[in-house]
Amino acid sequence: MDRLIDLERVGVSLGGLPVLRGVDLSIGPGESLGVTGPNGVGKTTLLRVLATLLAPDAGSGSVLGAALGTPDVYEVRSQIGFLQHRPSVIPELTLAENLRHAATLVGAKAAKAETALRVVGLDDAASRRADASSFGMLRRTEVARLLITAPRILLLDEPFSGLDVEAQELIRALVYRTTSDGGAVVMVSHESGQLSSHTQRLLPMALGSLDQQS
Repeated sequence: MDRLIDLERVGVSLGGLPVLRGVDLSIGPGESLGVTGPNGVGKTTLLRVLATLLAPDAGSGSVLGAALGTPDVYEVRSQIGFLQHRPSVIPELTLAENLRHAATLVGAKAAKAETALRVVGLDDAASRRADASSFGMLRRTEVARLLITAPRILLLDEPFSGLDVEAQELIRALVYRTTSDGGAVVMVSHESGQLSSHTQRLLPMALGSLDQQS
């Protein structure tokens, strides 16, 4: 597979309003891309399309060889890791239980959850319920989940939000591991400085379009 992500003139409208307009994007194995721009220009919508959670209204595209908007996406969705702006955890479970659940879904041993907690510095908080944890702790938990699931496509929405400098290095390591294993990374943020230091290529986004000249 030459390209893990391939979009051609992709458009998306939400509530009758265009959010993405004619987006072209090609990303191959081992590549990392940063997309920057202010709030409301379509960055998160682009990630949702790449996560196969939102089908394009116009144009065409594929992720991991699966055509967007077709049932084929269900076959590749487990290979896509999506770190959303708001942490996605089960609030009633402890941090360790959340990660054991993630390990079970990918057929990994429960011990891998404990190892991931230790790597992200949360081993002392393993028994804390998610709904009693800080935003930063939940962010670290999601990084641990991605360490366990090892996706081929890594999508990161404002990944530095709520993380201290040490935790931001975890993001760097996660990006490096994914690309070194032949996967691809797309990271979006309104802070271009952080993106440029974590990705190989940076594209600005405005009014739902990517500036390919940058």
